[in-house]
Amino acid sequence: MNLLTDELETKIQETILAPAIRGEYAQAVSAISPALDELHANIPNKKRISYGITHTVKVLAKYLHASLSEENAPIFEIASQLFNQGKTHQEMGVALGVLAEYGLSDYSPVLPFFEQAAASHDWILREFTQMFFRRLIKKYPTEMQAYLLGLVKSPDANLRRFAGETLRPVQENRWFYKDPNYSLTVLRHLFRESAAYPRTSVGNNLSDLARRLPELVYDLVEELVASGDKNAYWIAYRACRNLVKQEPLRVMDLLKVDEYRYKNARYKRSDYDG
Repeated sequence: MNLLTDELETKIQETILAPAIRGEYAQAVSAISPALDELHANIPNKKRISYGITHTVKVLAKYLHASLSEENAPIFEIASQLFNQGKTHQEMGVALGVLAEYGLSDYSPVLPFFEQAAASHDWILREFTQMFFRRLIKKYPTEMQAYLLGLVKSPDANLRRFAGETLRPVQENRWFYKDPNYSLTVLRHLFRESAAYPRTSVGNNLSDLARRLPELVYDLVEELVASGDKNAYWIAYRACRNLVKQEPLRVMDLLKVDEYRYKNARYKRSDYDG
């Protein structure tokens, strides 16, 4: 699915790339949202639910990086200026995507931008941040794990949440199923997380792992419950969202409850005890 028509490419070259290369960053930034709107309009109606604004941000960021590379332009300087002058999550998200592309060759200078975006009050920008950061995890697993181990100690709940959420085993992180200790090494530091936002991320992460590694998560649930910590128990309970569909009694035994509820689902021990 090619969203970049010849006409749109010309417009991006004239309204974003040319001004950015000239150092006219405010002008370049102002043209980002209109370009995204045109990209979104080019998505076929049947695919618009699956391919929304997130996809268009990826497409534009990758195109800008490739074009700047062809021009031998100072990519990091331009991307960092676009990020700093951006005012919306769309503008900053595209700039962050360009920085992520640059980071595949040199990650050190881009990390402060990821940290700034991850701490933002803008939820959508935080979502863009974890999405692009997963590219760096794949390229530099050892270095990014060490970086995330630092963030889990941050006093900022948004940064702790970023550390957990960026490690969920989504498409870019599918290799975690073969090496779950990679993410668990970081997540274990959040097993007694008191803030709801990062704590929810940890529970969701374990629930995702349970889809393919149920026995591992059963063991973790047992460990979390045995700790006696109320926050650890909350994570254990949430981690069982998928497990309870297969073995409700086992889940209730581990959690020491006679009923398990999640959203509209309700599992009662009396329904399974014969």
